[in-house]
Amino acid sequence: MDLGELITTADAAILLGVGPSTVKRWADDNELPCVRTAGGHRRFLRGDVERFRGAREEDISEQWVRRLTHETDGYEIAGALLQLRAETGSWWQTSERLGGAVELLGIRWQRGELSILDEHQASERLTRGLNWCSQTILVPPSSPRCLLALADGDEHTLGLSLLEPIAREAGWRTWWAGRKTPAEELVKVIERRDVEMVAVSASAHSQDRRVLADFYDQLEAAAGDAVRVVLGGHGAWPEVRAPHHRLRRFSEFRQLLEELKAQANPLEQAG
Repeated sequence: MDLGELITTADAAILLGVGPSTVKRWADDNELPCVRTAGGHRRFLRGDVERFRGAREEDISEQWVRRLTHETDGYEIAGALLQLRAETGSWWQTSERLGGAVELLGIRWQRGELSILDEHQASERLTRGLNWCSQTILVPPSSPRCLLALADGDEHTLGLSLLEPIAREAGWRTWWAGRKTPAEELVKVIERRDVEMVAVSASAHSQDRRVLADFYDQLEAAAGDAVRVVLGGHGAWPEVRAPHHRLRRFSEFRQLLEELKAQANPLEQAG
């Protein structure tokens, strides 16, 4: 792709995951280089926008790591999350940004720059803030339902916390199973058709392929074609079979939620 390509304010906003007004402000404040057309419209070099995005994402990750690794009131974390949501315009984009901070936390811990207690406290603060924000998103009781669960043996719920506000913003009710819920209990929920989707997270710590494959096989057998099984996270998941999904980005999760809701409520979507 030509990095010298000139793009519009709207295109730059999409690349940066913010609204056009934010892009205009950055340009007017000389933070993001731009040129003006004869008609006075802003145009941006794609290369400039992509470099700005990389630097900004790194800055945001640094800011969030500093915020989460210091004693911070839970409401301050929730307030910062809502501010980030207002800037990005959606929870899936917010989760994409926060994913960089989560990765940086892990890197800092591996380097010995953070203790395991520091890393756990930071993750817990972010989890609590996300859970609080999720509960503020009202969803009609007639909406489809998504069960959020961890893979067998996994203890890291942060990935599920990043998924929950995305699901609720897309009009899905969420049912939190969390950690240490046996596969057979999830199977019972699926067999009763109490949910339309089961989203399961496996962190990078889950690398036993046999355990994950067995876990998935149990869910798939119960789900058939009636309930979608969605596998996420950096765990060693097996290949999935249609109509189920292995997702690696929050944007993919958001798109799937919208597609399935449209299929379930075609008249509502048409209206």
